[in-house]
Amino acid sequence: QVQLVESGGGSVQPGGSLTLSCAASGSDFSIYRMAWYRQRPGTQREWVAEVSGGGTANTDGSANYAESVKGRFSISRDNAKNTVYLQMNNLKPEDTAVYYCTRPTGNIWGRGTQVTVSS
Repeated sequence: QVQLVESGGGSVQPGGSLTLSCAASGSDFSIYRMAWYRQRPGTQREWVAEVSGGGTANTDGSANYAESVKGRFSISRDNAKNTVYLQMNNLKPEDTAVYYCTRPTGNIWGRGTQVTVSS
């Protein structure tokens, strides 16, 4: 059974940076599209970014981003490590949320990691 485990969350001041990681168990990681979602306080879970599958080891797939994070966040993957990353720069208080990693195929989700942006 595939499991996703997020890490890298924490507290940061506005303008700061964090990198989230999502480690996946199981095989065939490289063939699957992977995505990050977030759930801000009092709101529904929302899509943040995704990276396509089908790449070779250490090859990034094509990426897409929500407008709210475009130009600030970067998603990447390391297929040799079964890991997907979310580099978050110029963080804003409205980025405060629980961030979830997901493999849409099979509707597999991690438990999430908290990101808090506050001065």
